[in-house]
Amino acid sequence: MNFTNPSRRDALKMMGLVGTAGVFMPNLLVSPAFASPPSAPTGQIVVGVSQEPTVFNPLMPRIEVDDGVQLSLFDALVRITPDGEFIPALATEVPTIENGGLSEDGLNWRFKLRDDVKWHDGEPFTAEDVKFTLELILDPNFRSWRTTGHDLIRDIEVISPTEIKWRMEEPFAPYMSILVETMMVPKHILEPLEDRNNAPFNQAPVGTGAFKWGSRRAGDHLELVANEDYFADGPYVERLIFKYIPDLTVLYTQFKSGDIDIISNQYISPDNYAEAKSLAGRVVEVVPTSTVESMFLNMEKPQFRDPAVREAIYAAIDKQTIIEALYYGLATPTESYLPQQSYYYTPDLPKHEYNTERANTLLDDAGWMPGEDGIREKDGVRLSFSNSTTSGNHLREQTQQFIQQSLGQIGIEMSIENLPPAVMWGEYWTMSEFDSVIVGVVFTTGADADVTVRFSSDAIPAQGGRGANTAQYTNPEVDELLKEAGEIFDQERRKEIYREVQQVIREDLPLLPMFQYATVRGHKEGIEGIEPNINTRIDTWNVAQYYWNK
Repeated sequence: MNFTNPSRRDALKMMGLVGTAGVFMPNLLVSPAFASPPSAPTGQIVVGVSQEPTVFNPLMPRIEVDDGVQLSLFDALVRITPDGEFIPALATEVPTIENGGLSEDGLNWRFKLRDDVKWHDGEPFTAEDVKFTLELILDPNFRSWRTTGHDLIRDIEVISPTEIKWRMEEPFAPYMSILVETMMVPKHILEPLEDRNNAPFNQAPVGTGAFKWGSRRAGDHLELVANEDYFADGPYVERLIFKYIPDLTVLYTQFKSGDIDIISNQYISPDNYAEAKSLAGRVVEVVPTSTVESMFLNMEKPQFRDPAVREAIYAAIDKQTIIEALYYGLATPTESYLPQQSYYYTPDLPKHEYNTERANTLLDDAGWMPGEDGIREKDGVRLSFSNSTTSGNHLREQTQQFIQQSLGQIGIEMSIENLPPAVMWGEYWTMSEFDSVIVGVVFTTGADADVTVRFSSDAIPAQGGRGANTAQYTNPEVDELLKEAGEIFDQERRKEIYREVQQVIREDLPLLPMFQYATVRGHKEGIEGIEPNINTRIDTWNVAQYYWNK
């Protein structure tokens, strides 16, 4: 499928509205280039991560590193391949107009489910679990990660243990992409509980995935074990261990020494790339990702309410030097939150120019005058704020110091307040307790450009909303554009709308876009099954296919 310029039929495939003949089964994820996997799970693979997975209920607020564990433990109804094609997982086929799973107006959905799937405790997976999962997401007492799209579902009906249907209140084009990220949870375990936000399940989950929960030592590692009753191909290793190593230098050192087999999130830092690619017994490659590194601004803070301040801060950031000096030219500068490989990406945005003289003029004209200590102020508000990111991420820490010096030259005081990953990406991030943050975010949902969960005014958790609008950004024009894009299936029109959204976001600057990541990934020679997928948020999206070929 061509995702840079899709045909009309490709566009419909992107939304699951048409399909090819036959039933796609999950074993199509296995590349024919891989050697034959073992007949039974054997050995273990240790995955090194710099951020600690802490969220194990896949319906609750989570970050990318949590996805890597959750995708090992749980399944969704459908999956998305590296080339952007929807394929069935717990379903037997992807609903389309052709197979009767979707009505032509996009309102009526019907899923047929596999009859050979069991939860890790041996109970059968049925349509009742799907119904329970979709209803739990909308439970006002449950802390859902995302309700966008799900909140349009009406009249869920379980037809049989292997078939379910529902009606959508209105068409919502990105919904198939959202279902890719909606993993099913067991009704028989969670329904009897009054408090599902603090259920024992959330720390010892039971899924349908290729691996079962083993054990966890908080702050150190967690171990998953093979689910030998898995309904699809794999798993091929007995144990999958996620080892938490917050310091990126130590993470890389353990990759060199062989203590870890795969270096995952945040991967090999660019300053180590030259050495890493020459390491014996290691496979190292540069992989484009959809992650965009930005400085998020908390729009509820008085310092950032003035657009002149946001524009001045952006003008004072020398992001080209950051890319070249700290990231060794591997990253690509951007003005958008969308990856440049996206069909919806627009290059027609104002180009950033590092210009401290212009930054000073913007602040002078807006009435921000230097105080006795040289820090600008206006109407009793000092132009002083903190910036936070993950402790131990030395490249981000160096970026912070560089930006801190630049902002000091224009009368802005930026202090640095970094936190351990588990704290940083907990409520400090999700509930907008920060002033500003340097963070890499995947804004797409699969291959879809819907960013309702990130920019809609009703998706602000700190204000009681459901979503991930942690910048607390509100703009009625963006709300209307996102709503319109979600209700239509004309890809060209959707592309026009998302171009407008990108233009408004670039003008408003609730986040200051710096660059799109190209990650340096590495694993030991002999591990097969690893396959990059720009349509997922994490590299370990298909761990069921990993095995040792030696």
